[in-house]
Amino acid sequence: MTEKVTIIGSGPAGWTAAIYTARAELNPIVYEGAFTEENRQKGTLPLGQLSLTTEVENFPGFPFGDMTGYLDSSIAKDKRQYMAPHGKHGVSGPELMELMRQQATNFGTRIVTDDIVSVDLSQRPFKLKTLSGEEFTSHAIIIATGARANYLGLPSEDAFKNRGVSACAVCDGALPRFRNKPVVVVGGGDSAMEEANFLTKFASVVYIIHRRDSFRASRIMAERALNNHKIQVKWNSTIDEVLGDDKNGVTGVRIRSTVDASKTETLEATGYFAAIGHTPNTDFLNGQVQTNEKGYIVWPTAHRTYTSVEGVFAAGDVADDYFRQAITAAGSGCMAALDAERWLSAQGIE
Repeated sequence: MTEKVTIIGSGPAGWTAAIYTARAELNPIVYEGAFTEENRQKGTLPLGQLSLTTEVENFPGFPFGDMTGYLDSSIAKDKRQYMAPHGKHGVSGPELMELMRQQATNFGTRIVTDDIVSVDLSQRPFKLKTLSGEEFTSHAIIIATGARANYLGLPSEDAFKNRGVSACAVCDGALPRFRNKPVVVVGGGDSAMEEANFLTKFASVVYIIHRRDSFRASRIMAERALNNHKIQVKWNSTIDEVLGDDKNGVTGVRIRSTVDASKTETLEATGYFAAIGHTPNTDFLNGQVQTNEKGYIVWPTAHRTYTSVEGVFAAGDVADDYFRQAITAAGSGCMAALDAERWLSAQGIE
């Protein structure tokens, strides 16, 4: 059997695409990813990056308040029983992802907990292969595999993720644990400058930790950070360890000089923000779809989710190296679904 549309990925873009294609009676199938140690290490487990986030305060429709009753009635019991008790925030990342997943399921989406490890886009219908060895074909593909944040690889980073360690200031910076407290940003590019400047709205002081004696960021972005009185730069320094405990999460960092390795300094901080880039999850495509210099999938046609291969569409962070927000990913998932539906109809596949 050849699928009409296969959706690869299970973040906001993937589930939104599933909801729309399912409502269009395209009988979509979603490959949400596999529960493997490799995926855990890379941050690519099912439900995407948002499932690694705690409070989500900026997704429309989920204001501050206790949603316990709604969650109990909306999410399947076998999923709900493993979720932490709901607080008074709007919604958590895992809750939002489970709600999206359940909504897609309610409309008839079929879900496979497996990875797509290779695709052959040289002919239609396209050929796909899973980690478990299954091979099948599909008339259309929506790629919604996202992008994973880059970290330094310290065990202490991993230990305190979602407890002060983050890779998205816009997502997490306004949380109570960071307000009027010192935080750390690691990096020296434009992203690090943007993150640091944004965090000054909430933090008492923002330390930028950079391994060199000058930023690689654009001049205007660097000057903006250097002229901000709430930003302090620790030049020629690297993170030696993220400090913290089980009760409080991140409490500080120990930095080490890149000029004199014997010199260390401990900084008090409640937050650690990695701003050293993201890596789009496109390895399985093996270069068959056009990407930009950063590896993100290119949309050759403005305002459309078409890729360089007809019948293949891309949505979410895998094609977005600028906004990288849950709401923009969901919006592009809707666009990809509509683009795929109209393309299939034009091919006489309904």
